[in-house]
Formats: sequence, C-alpha cells, structure tokens
Amino acid sequence: MHKFIKLPIYWDLSSLKYSLVLLPKIILLALLFTVFLKNSAFADEMVESDQWESTLDEVEKEQPVKQIGKAVFSVFIWDVYESELSTTSGQYPEISKNGTLIYKINYLRSISSKELIQRTIEQWQHLGIKEDVYNAFTPKLKQIWPDIKSGDNLTLVVEQNRSAFYFNDQFAGSIDDADFAPLFLDIWLSENTSEPKLRTTLLGNQ
Repeated sequence: MHKFIKLPIYWDLSSLKYSLVLLPKIILLALLFTVFLKNSAFADEMVESDQWESTLDEVEKEQPVKQIGKAVFSVFIWDVYESELSTTSGQYPEISKNGTLIYKINYLRSISSKELIQRTIEQWQHLGIKEDVYNAFTPKLKQIWPDIKSGDNLTLVVEQNRSAFYFNDQFAGSIDDADFAPLFLDIWLSENTSEPKLRTTLLGNQ
C-alpha cells in the first residue's frame, strides 16, 4: 500500500513566493528577447537596404543603362502592363561583368500581391521549373511585392548576380541568390516563354 507524503504548508507558500519573485524576471527576459529579435530583423533590413540605392533614379545615375526593348502585354482587348528591358551594354544577357540590368513593369490594371505571385508561379510551371526551385523564392516575394494598383510600377534591378525590387521607384527588398534573376526573367525572355511575341519585342533587334 502506497503512502502519500503531505508536504508542509510552509513549503507550498515558500515555493509560491519564490515563483512570484522569478515571474517578473522571466517576463523581462522574454520582453528583452522579443526586442532583440525585432532589432535583429530591423538590422538585417538596414544592411539589405544599405547595399542598394534607395531609389531607381539613383541606380540609373550610378550605372546608366540603354533600353533594349519595350512591349505591352494584353489579354484580349485589355492592356495589362507595359514592360521595358534595359542593360548597361544595351544587350541581353548583359555582357559587362559589372553591368546593370533593369526590367521595369508599368501596370495598367490592378493586381493583388497574392494573385501576382500565383501568376508568377504559373509561368514557372509553364517553363517546367521544379516546385522546390521556385518555392525557395516565394516567401521572400510575399514580403517584397505589395498589392498593385493601376499606374504603379515594379522594377527588377540586377547587379553582380544580386537582385533588388523597386516599387514605384523606391527600394522594396532584395534577393541575393544568383539563381533568382535568370529564373524570373525567363518568364519573358526564355525561348519557351508563353508570350513569344512579347519576348521578340523586348529583345529588340537581337
């Protein structure tokens, strides 16, 4: 037969008192840790933005580019967006090691961030890109791409295998993976693009 040992009442009270003493310290540590995480994320954002010019105008002044081609994408009778491709050399792919590529999309219709990402994924699927490849970038795109209204623009800037997006000519975020820019640009510039006429116009006389 098991016997249960009854703890003295003073033990329970002292344990409670000890817990009450520790509780504020635990809460303080939790708050400090939360602040640390937020500051770390903010610091990462600051480092990211410091690597890029804050506006698209500054990018173009720092590294002038030449327009290769300009095209309008339409669905039936509706114009959806106008895009233009430019590089330092005026050629695609950019032949200069330290050159800049700018692909600017001027939207003529509104589209939500969610729908924009879904349309992007559909184009990658059309190109036969594996899911695990594009899934590596979609979380970052969700952070960078906002809901877009008619008249807004979204621009990809590529320098030294690093990519940055500018929304309405203001820095929005970057992706440092060298595989991203070719993957994104292939939507329009791959020989297997779903819009071959758009590709031909964007590439000009190349």
